[in-house]
Amino acid sequence: MADHRAPLHRVVGGAPAGGRVVLVHGFTQTLASWAEVGERLGRRREVVRVDLPGHGGSGAVRVGFARAAGLVGEAGGAAAYVGYSLGGRLCLRLALDRPDLVEALVLLGASPGIAEPGPRAERRAADEALAEAVERDGVAAFLDRWLAGPLFTGLGPGAAGRAERLANTPKGLAYALRRLGTGAQAPLWDRLAGLRPPALLLAGERDAKFATLAREMAAAAGPGARVALVAGAGHAAHLERPAVVAALIERFLGDPGAAADPA
Repeated sequence: MADHRAPLHRVVGGAPAGGRVVLVHGFTQTLASWAEVGERLGRRREVVRVDLPGHGGSGAVRVGFARAAGLVGEAGGAAAYVGYSLGGRLCLRLALDRPDLVEALVLLGASPGIAEPGPRAERRAADEALAEAVERDGVAAFLDRWLAGPLFTGLGPGAAGRAERLANTPKGLAYALRRLGTGAQAPLWDRLAGLRPPALLLAGERDAKFATLAREMAAAAGPGARVALVAGAGHAAHLERPAVVAALIERFLGDPGAAADPA
């Protein structure tokens, strides 16, 4: 039986004297996906990598979206938070709900959700179809189709981290689609103006959809938000260009008020 009170599995390393950064992965991934970025950031900072509910060592945890964001904060404590895709949506919710915990925020390939009820319902139905597919076909077959999708064009087999994704279970991934998916998430667009921590909004240069979203989010959040694009990368920029992503994060954390690279 799933333990609804279970804390999230995490791995801690790096140099505590430089401050703490929490790295939060995307759907089908585990904390292992941040290994290279985490190693680079860990030369100067304490790095906490977290497994999200339904994934990796947190695979048995079953909570709703808001509680999942809260569990990320419980696992990370007061820190700078870096989230990719699903992890970015959860970190954004945490930053809005618990600004006392989020000292700075980096979102990569993330969104505040879907504002309009119609498209949100369509996405919820699509996520349900995906949940049924992973339950029916298993994780390996699901990943074959998932990683072949347009979001991951240009992501080679070696960078995709398929082996660590295979550690997930059909039940865990189906839960994540139904309870943590964009269709299930309450949209956060109308709360962005109240975002208090300084924010860096990242997207891959070739990821046109999320580059546009990053600019729209920055405009809604105001002067505390900056945008930067990762040159030569698509949606999973932290896997395609980990050194560049780590450098952008490190530069931002060193001076959150400084202008980011032009987007």
